[in-house]
Amino acid sequence: MGRDRVYTIWREEGLQVPAKQPKRARLWRADGSCLRLRHAYHHHIWSYDFVADRTHDGRPLRILNILDEYTRECLASVVARRIRSHDVLLILADLFLSHGIPTHIRSDNGPEFIARKLRHWLTALQVAPLYIEPGSPWENGYCESFNGKMRDQFLNGELFYTLNEAQIIIERWRIHYNTIRPQRSLGGQPPAPETIQLAS
Repeated sequence: MGRDRVYTIWREEGLQVPAKQPKRARLWRADGSCLRLRHAYHHHIWSYDFVADRTHDGRPLRILNILDEYTRECLASVVARRIRSHDVLLILADLFLSHGIPTHIRSDNGPEFIARKLRHWLTALQVAPLYIEPGSPWENGYCESFNGKMRDQFLNGELFYTLNEAQIIIERWRIHYNTIRPQRSLGGQPPAPETIQLAS
């Protein structure tokens, strides 16, 4: 049976046929020359972006995911009904105190990320923002990949009744992702595996 016949049967049965993906440029060329700044060490480049979801009653949820691109560790998944630029600043301040200050932070051009107060604060801390080109989400590939995994492997199978329930379950999933879930890009290891200190 030929490919066209299989395609026709697939379409007649009402199955989803994935659309052809457009070709996209890499973050860097094969010869090592940079198109987009590439991470080189721990806390060199963080990236952040939002994921949207809803509780059972139809009310919106926003999840702000913040990643270290070098380790692939999800540093925070903050869940709220609304997250404004002031909230982003406070979230980053907590992370800077607990993890240290990154050299760069990558994001899209959303209003929460380009707010004047947030940009001035980052500049004062010598954190250089890296804004992707409008309409080019693949330039923030690590965060987009994480958000896709969160959507496919977790959010699509969960029903949240309250904001508090969503916060608890999403934080539990984030810890599992960081400490247990193996990643091919890290040689089958999780981004931040739990360690146990043996008594001497």
